[in-house]
Amino acid sequence: MSTNNATPRRQLHLNVNILHSGFVPSAWRLPESDPWAFADIQHYIRTAQIAEAAKLDAVFLADNAAIVDQIHFRPITALEPTILLACVAAATTHIGLIATASTSYNEPYNLARRFATLDHVSAGRAGWNMVTTADLPSARNFGLDTTPDHARRYARASEFADLVKALWDSWEDDAFVGDKAAGRFIDPAKVHALAHRGEHFAVQGPLNLPRPPQGHPVLVQAGASADGRELASRHAEAVFSASQSFEESQAYARALKTRAAELGRGPDAVKVLAGLTTIVGSTEAEARRRRDELVDLIPWDYSLTRLAGTLGITPDRLKLDERLPDDLPLPGNGNGNHTFFNAVVAAGRTHGYTVRQLIRELAGGGGHRVIVGTPEQIADDIEHWFKGGAADGFNLMPDALPHGLQDFVEGVVPILQKRGIFRTAYEGRTLRDHLGLVRPAGRAAQRLAA
Repeated sequence: MSTNNATPRRQLHLNVNILHSGFVPSAWRLPESDPWAFADIQHYIRTAQIAEAAKLDAVFLADNAAIVDQIHFRPITALEPTILLACVAAATTHIGLIATASTSYNEPYNLARRFATLDHVSAGRAGWNMVTTADLPSARNFGLDTTPDHARRYARASEFADLVKALWDSWEDDAFVGDKAAGRFIDPAKVHALAHRGEHFAVQGPLNLPRPPQGHPVLVQAGASADGRELASRHAEAVFSASQSFEESQAYARALKTRAAELGRGPDAVKVLAGLTTIVGSTEAEARRRRDELVDLIPWDYSLTRLAGTLGITPDRLKLDERLPDDLPLPGNGNGNHTFFNAVVAAGRTHGYTVRQLIRELAGGGGHRVIVGTPEQIADDIEHWFKGGAADGFNLMPDALPHGLQDFVEGVVPILQKRGIFRTAYEGRTLRDHLGLVRPAGRAAQRLAA
């Protein structure tokens, strides 16, 4: 009898970012779109069910602690994501549920409890997208007149992540007893205080609910700065990246995984999920026509203001038929958002776009890579990035929701499945199962290992 020791085939990972009506700012104006979708729980449930039927890994919700977009024109991020995803959990069975929460304007105990709860109510499908918030409107909502310093934000985030994981581990896996005959409910010897006093936080612990089903909800991070990469290397299990080119993403993934290995984590400890906006058509010409129609529904002053905000400059410095200014320092003297600044500048400089061309290629002035084409062309691009090591998967941002996602799952997913790089059925129930991540050892196993 032979034993098959072959290494399991590497599988592509696909999430969908439910960005209200869709990635393109004008998506809400389409005849098939509902302008109220941004605040309608049924919109998010329908989109998640489409993703689950296609066997995608997870849905993802971005979040802001303030109104940071131009509300006169487009929908904003409105519903609090963990509450929203608890409702989505009740209407789905397998799809992962990733919510954004800021380390700048939360406390470790409350956030650890919130995500542990989401993991329990979803039977192990929760993920936390850990962000440090850099915008001034958010700072002002929390009593600050300036945005906290970039390095300090990341130092706080690292201590925050350590504490959240420690709180999730404060109950051993078998701390719950529930012995009716003996009258023993919990074994108190297996529930541990933290008594933490650090630079940013003092937390006594323990958490007031059992260890999450996944041990830890999956930790996700997005950040292209040196501090962001270090935080991801230490803590993240999946990273949302915003690379504009194959070579850039390949180098990013290699550096991130190398650093994670240097820190004692395995070579596959971190999955790189590149942001990708898709605009699908039955022909390339049809897809480009759809892109142009969507972009033409966006007022140019909106797109200029949005692009200027990403670059950290005033809109008057941008001329539609000229290239980006040469002297573009990092926003806020390095204290702003590095990720999308670098992505937008790279796109403009690499191709020599005018501002007008750049806005059109970015489908309205965002920072993520946009691919416009047929299902076959999009599948070819995804396969190239995946097999070339530029990404372990993609954080999909369809042009419009849910219709753009439906186009993707009906057109592109079957091609990826036929090529053998994307699942045809879920092989597990948790988000860790979908991503091929191990369940972190609890306190008892950690003691034995030590």
